[in-house]
Amino acid sequence: MQAAATGALIDDAAWSVAARTAVALADAKLARRFDAGAPADRLIALRARAVDVQVRAAWQRCFDQAAPLALFAVGGYGRGELFPHSDIDLLVLAEPAAQQQGETALARFNAMLWDAGLQVSMAVRSAQECTQAAADITVVTALIEARPLCANDEDVARLADAVSSGHVWPPARFFAEKCEEQRRRHARFGDTSDNLEPNLKDGPGGLRDLHLLGWLALRSFGARSLDQMIELGRLGFDEAAALERERRALCRFRYGLHLVAGRREERLRFDYQKPLAARLGDVDDADSLGVEKMMQRFYRSAAIVRRVGERLLQRFEEYFAGIQPPEPLDTQFERRGDYLATAVSGWLEADPAHVFAMFAAWAATPGLRGLHSQTARELALALPLIPAYDEAPASLREAFMQLLRGPQAVATLERMARLGVLGHWIPAFQRVSGRMQFDLFHVFTVDQHTLTVLRNLASFASGEADPRFAITHLVWPSLRKPELLLLAGLFHDIGKGRGGDHSELGAVDARTFCEAHGLLEADIALVEWLVRKHLLMSVTAQKQDITDPDVIHRFAEIVADRQRLDYLYLLTCADIAGTSPKLWNGWKDRLLADLHTATRLALRRGLGQPVAAEERISENHEAARAMLLAEGHDDAAIAAMFARMPQENFLRSRPDQIAWQAASLHLAAAGEAVVASRAMSGRDGLEVLVHMPDQDGLFAAIVMALDRLGMSVQQARVLDAPGGAIHDTFHVLPVDTRQAIEPARLANALAHALVGDVGRMLPARRSQPRHLKHFKVAPQLDFIDLAGGTRIGLVCTDRPGLLADIARVLREQHLRVHDARIATFGARAEDLLLVSDEHNHPLSPERCDALRIALLAVLDGDIA
Repeated sequence: MQAAATGALIDDAAWSVAARTAVALADAKLARRFDAGAPADRLIALRARAVDVQVRAAWQRCFDQAAPLALFAVGGYGRGELFPHSDIDLLVLAEPAAQQQGETALARFNAMLWDAGLQVSMAVRSAQECTQAAADITVVTALIEARPLCANDEDVARLADAVSSGHVWPPARFFAEKCEEQRRRHARFGDTSDNLEPNLKDGPGGLRDLHLLGWLALRSFGARSLDQMIELGRLGFDEAAALERERRALCRFRYGLHLVAGRREERLRFDYQKPLAARLGDVDDADSLGVEKMMQRFYRSAAIVRRVGERLLQRFEEYFAGIQPPEPLDTQFERRGDYLATAVSGWLEADPAHVFAMFAAWAATPGLRGLHSQTARELALALPLIPAYDEAPASLREAFMQLLRGPQAVATLERMARLGVLGHWIPAFQRVSGRMQFDLFHVFTVDQHTLTVLRNLASFASGEADPRFAITHLVWPSLRKPELLLLAGLFHDIGKGRGGDHSELGAVDARTFCEAHGLLEADIALVEWLVRKHLLMSVTAQKQDITDPDVIHRFAEIVADRQRLDYLYLLTCADIAGTSPKLWNGWKDRLLADLHTATRLALRRGLGQPVAAEERISENHEAARAMLLAEGHDDAAIAAMFARMPQENFLRSRPDQIAWQAASLHLAAAGEAVVASRAMSGRDGLEVLVHMPDQDGLFAAIVMALDRLGMSVQQARVLDAPGGAIHDTFHVLPVDTRQAIEPARLANALAHALVGDVGRMLPARRSQPRHLKHFKVAPQLDFIDLAGGTRIGLVCTDRPGLLADIARVLREQHLRVHDARIATFGARAEDLLLVSDEHNHPLSPERCDALRIALLAVLDGDIA
C-alpha cells in the first residue's frame, strides 16, 4: 500500500519546501492577475487547480495506485473554488481495514501537506461511515459536491450512493432544513446585508446564499449549473445572468479581502475596507470616498442576490408542496397560496400603471407573504419601463399618491424599494440605495436608514404606546395629513453623496417632487421645511439648554406653529431611532419630549410674549411645592428644603426634579453630603444629585467616579448652593447597556468614592475599541466668553473615559465647571462645557491658550 521506500522519507521535507514554494509562486501570480483585473471566479478555479497538483503529488508519494483508498476534494474545494486563504477540505474514502493499514501513510500525507503550507482538514471514512456522518446536514452538504482527486469510477459511485437521497436527506427534507439553516444564519446578521462590517460569505446576500441555490438544485434535480436550471424551466435567462454577474462581483470582493487581510477573513472589517477599496481601484472624489463607492457596489450585489434568490426558493417550495390552485381576487390578480400573482402573463409589462395597481392590490390583501415568483420576475423585466416621476403622466403620479394615502403605505414603500420600483420612480433614491457613510454614527446605508425611519413613523401611527417613545403615539393623531410626514421621511436624507448640504439638496428635491404630484402649496412648503430643518430639533435638544426660556423662544420662532412642531418632533424621533439601534435611549426621548412640550406652551402663549426667567422660577417653585405638599411635607419643611437649593435650580430644572432633589436634601442635616439617584422616566438612564461642601477638583472626581462605575455622563449641571455647597446634577447611562441599573447602589458607590481627598482620584485606564482608530476626528476647540464664564466647544474622537480625561485637565488648570452637555454621534464627540476661573470670571486669553494646549494633548493622543 505504501508507495515510498524508507529512503524516500528523507526527501519529504525537501518536497514540502518545494511544494510550498510552488504554491506561493502560484498565489503571487494569481494576486498580480487579480490586481490587473482578471475575473476572480477564474482565479479561484486556477488556485484550486494549483493546489490539486500538490495534493495529488503528495498522495502519490504516500500510496500505491492500487491502494484501496480514494481521495476526494469536498466543500468549496470540491466545487473547484479556492480563495487565497480558503479551507482545503479532503475526504479519504476507505473501508476500516484499509484505514488501519494506511494509518501511518495517512499521517505522513497530512504532515507533508501542512509542511507545504496547505492547511488541510481531512476526514477518513468508509462508505457506511459517510452515510452515518451525512445525518449532519453540514456534512452531507459538503459531500454532495465531492470531486475525485485520486479515485476511480467505482469509488466515485460508492461515495455518491452513500450520500444519495435514498439513504439520507431526501430532497424535500433537505430543502426545508437548508431554508431553516439560512433563516438562522441571516438572523445572526440582523437579517440585513447592510451592516457596517458585512460578512461576504455568510451574511444575507453573500456567497453562501448563492451556494444554497446550487446545493438545492443539485439535491433536487441533479443540476450542477445555471444552464441546467434554465433547461428545466426553473430559472429564467435574465435571472441566471443576474446571479452569475453578482457571483463574480462577490467573488472579487472576497478574493481581494483575503489578499488585504493576509489570512482567511470573511468579515469586511473597517481595518480592511479602505485597503480593499484602493486595491479595487475605488478612489475618493468630491462627492464620495472610494470606500463608500466600493461598499455601495457590495450592498447592491447582495440585494440582487437576495431578490432573485427569494424567487428561486419559492419555486423550490412549490415543487415540493405542489402548486396551489389560483384564487381570483379580481380580473387582474389572483392569489396562489400565500402569494399575489397577476392573472395574465406579461400584464405588468404592458403598462407602468399596472405596476402601481399591483402594489395597491398587495396592500389591500392581508396575509400575503409576497409576490409569486413568476410575477416578481415579470416585475423585474418591467422595471426599465417605469418612468421617473417627472416624465410620467399625471395619472401615474396620482396613483403613487394614492398608495401613499392608502393602507400599509410604509410597507408599500418598503416593497417598492426592495423590488427596485422606487429607485426608478425617484432616481435620487436610486443614487442613495446601498450608499454607506464611512463612520460609526450611521450603521445603515442611506436607503435602509430611510426605510427604518418610515417604519418608525408607521409604529407611531399604530396608536399603541411604544416603551421607547413617551408621547409619539399621542402626537400622531394631531397630524392633518400623515402622508406629508412620510414624504419628509422619504426625502430627508436623499441629498447625501452629492456634495453640499444634504438638507438643502433634499429640500429642493422634495419641493420638485411635491409640485409634480400636484400637492397644495401649503403642503409643499411643509414638506420642504421639514426636510431642510430635519436636524434642527435634534441639535437644539442635545446641544443647547432647553431649560433656558431664551432657547425655547428662539426655537419656537423658527418652528412658528403647532403643526410644524408636531411633524418635526415625530420626524426627529424616527430619524434618531433609525440611525443606530444604540443611539436612541430614554435620555434622548425625554429631551425631545420636554422640548416639544416647552415649545408647544411657548407657541400657545404667543411668540410676542416670551417667558421671563422670574416667571419660570415662580411657576416651577409653586409646582414643586404642590408635589411636596402632596407627599406630606409641610410649608415650613418645604421652605427649609428650598433654602438649601440654588435659585437658578428653579429655572433650570423641571418641577418633578426639584421636588425629588428637595426630598433628598430633607433626609440629611444641613452641611451633610447628599448623593442620591433615581431612574429616569425612560428605562435606561439615571438622574444623579450630588449636594456637598465644595472643594477643588470635585467635579472631576464625580465624573471620574461615575466613569469607574460604568456610567456615561449625558448632561451635567453644576450650580453653587448656599453655604459654600455645590448642587450638581447628572444624567447618566450605563456604558454596557446589558448592565442592570440600581439607583440606590449607584448612589452608595458614588458617595463612598467621594469620601476623603477627591484630588487623589485619577481616570481609569482602559483599552480602546479597535474600530476607533479608523474614525479619528481631528480635535476642534473654540472658546466663547459669556456672562457666567467661558463656553468651550469641543469636537473630537469619542472614546471610553473621554470626559474623565477632560475633567482631569480642567482640575489641573484650577478651573470651575458650571455646565456640561455631552453629545456623541458615532465616533464623534461634540461637548459643550461652561467653565470659569476661581472667581467665576471668564478665562483670560492666556488661560485659554494654556487650556487649549492641555486639552489637545489629551484629545489628540493615539487611539490604542
